[in-house]
Amino acid sequence: MADEQDRKSRTEFNKLQKRLRRQVGQAIAQYNMIEDGDRIMVCLSGGKDSYSMLQILQSLQISAPVSFELVAVNMDQKQPGFPEHVLPEYLDKKNIEYHILEKDTYSIVKSVVPAGKTTCGLCSRLRRGSLYGFAEQIGANKLALGHHRDDIIETLFLNMFYGGKLKAMPPKLLSDDRRNVVIRPLSFCKEKDLQAFSDHLKFPIIPCNLCGSQENLQRQVIKEMLQGWEREHPGRLETIFSSIKNVALSQLGDSEAFDFESLRVDRSEVGELIRAVSLS
Repeated sequence: MADEQDRKSRTEFNKLQKRLRRQVGQAIAQYNMIEDGDRIMVCLSGGKDSYSMLQILQSLQISAPVSFELVAVNMDQKQPGFPEHVLPEYLDKKNIEYHILEKDTYSIVKSVVPAGKTTCGLCSRLRRGSLYGFAEQIGANKLALGHHRDDIIETLFLNMFYGGKLKAMPPKLLSDDRRNVVIRPLSFCKEKDLQAFSDHLKFPIIPCNLCGSQENLQRQVIKEMLQGWEREHPGRLETIFSSIKNVALSQLGDSEAFDFESLRVDRSEVGELIRAVSLS
């Protein structure tokens, strides 16, 4: 009985692993995330998503049609009780170049953000700035972040509900100063699949003591709303994610993104032909 359960578990994990590899490969190909000669800085937080990303990228590195390097980087933000030994011990076994970047952003965040307020915004900006600069130091031309499909959908609704903007997280991003390209190889992967992948491989998870204990984060409210929708209407999240990849600017209202001002009636023969084709 135990052997049968083990065999079934291995089979299910193999299916899961193939599915995640396929989805990461599709995202990389669709957005041209990785090119020959790239040196990619894989940003590790110690959470399930970044561990999974590194594992999958290392696996794809073996069979990829292009040659690229991976460099693992963790940022030690000097949070009290942070287990400094965990990631080095894990990475020593992974046969990969790695760096631990030490930056005391914890003290900055705690001194600036009032008690009870959300720390994630400032924390992520400080962390991102430090990682951008470090990527240049180690000669990395791309940074890989472990955001998945659910993160992207949650960010879409966060920006709509709390920021009044229709934007999410792009799978590939050029930084504002044009000095770094950010890629998100897990963009097509579901969080529940990554959780199952992490559980099976027993990654040494490091909790975030800075923000992990904040119960009323806006993101958590959005996450619970979306999970409720998915329970009531299975497949809804996939439909929402598809909409992010299928944008009709002419059907929205941003006059800077679409030239509404120049729209004019065209009743010429050419205009009638275009109308006929569009209606067919």
